[in-house]
Amino acid sequence: MYIANRVSNLGTEGAFEVLAKAKMLEAQGKSIIHLEIGEPDFDTPKYIRDAAKKALDDGFTHYLPSAGYMPLREAIANHYSKTRNIEFSPEEVVVTPGAKPILNFVMNASINEGDEVIYPNPAYPIYESLINFVGGVSVPYVLREENGFRFDINEVSSLITKKTKMIIINSPHNPTGGVLTEDDLQKLAELCIKNNLMLFTDEIYDRIIYDGHKYKSIVTIPGMKERTIILNGFSKTYAMTGWRLGYGIMPKEYAKLIAKMQINATSHATTFAQVAGAIGLNGNQDDVEKMREKFEQKRNIIVDGLNSIKGIKCHKPLGAFYVFPNIKSTGKSSQEIADILMNDAGVASLPGTAFGKYGEGYIRFSYANSIENLEEALRRVEKIFRNF
Repeated sequence: MYIANRVSNLGTEGAFEVLAKAKMLEAQGKSIIHLEIGEPDFDTPKYIRDAAKKALDDGFTHYLPSAGYMPLREAIANHYSKTRNIEFSPEEVVVTPGAKPILNFVMNASINEGDEVIYPNPAYPIYESLINFVGGVSVPYVLREENGFRFDINEVSSLITKKTKMIIINSPHNPTGGVLTEDDLQKLAELCIKNNLMLFTDEIYDRIIYDGHKYKSIVTIPGMKERTIILNGFSKTYAMTGWRLGYGIMPKEYAKLIAKMQINATSHATTFAQVAGAIGLNGNQDDVEKMREKFEQKRNIIVDGLNSIKGIKCHKPLGAFYVFPNIKSTGKSSQEIADILMNDAGVASLPGTAFGKYGEGYIRFSYANSIENLEEALRRVEKIFRNF
């Protein structure tokens, strides 16, 4: 078998590797509390499940245009037009099987070998993986706890060179739960416009935000819509991780190119899932708000619990469903702590380094689990940290 050199540049997503190990330990009879995987602990709302069943019965089992089911693209464009206060059209939307293909297609379509992409670190690991895979140069900007895990605009500015083509942002942020401010976005927009850069904004957690904060998108700033690619999807908001339904929003001509890439990769996202997605987006959003409220309650429980444990300092996140506690006082590496928690306490977590080298000294817990399990996990963690 011949293997292309570029494959060696691919990274991975540690959550799935840890999940596999946790499942193996469970099969051996060990009790494991799963705080490693970024998946809502709710079922997909019933009206969406019913819509998928009806779509199957109605014969939605055939090919669709590569850019997606038009009623879904219309629903997405309408949703963004209403929530961002600027006009979007269905022609600017490409629906994909999960949101990851948008990142993959955009990197392949935009970045030549040697082009530089500025991205957050710690961050979702697939950013760095795909930048490197296409032959680009990954240039990290550091997200620091003392700044609420938001970027330093002066640092980002200092990283721009003649080879820079794109900047990536993710807010609310995985793994830290950090949320960018309106001022952050304004300054970054000015930087992008001044240097003629593309901006990739991962908005997958845009509806999971707390403490009365309203979501702000950089695309609303004048001069940004024409240079911005938005990634979003149904996995987190509607608890549809297994449905694999995502989308990108971008300038029309660029959307045609991304749809062409999808023809070469997957043809299109699953037909009946797209039909159900349109019903989901157009339907009553009470379930979405109920999930958000429950996540906020769980955030408060786990943050307060972690901060009561000697040796842990936990920043209170403003969005998503993760905490990124600081464990530097233990003198142990993030991987060592994650291994101890898994093997000795039966609590599955991710080392901060699963999200880049600047995640050292932290671990990530997903609090998308039951309150009972979160409270038991806190007891187990406290017992372990008592010995450090």
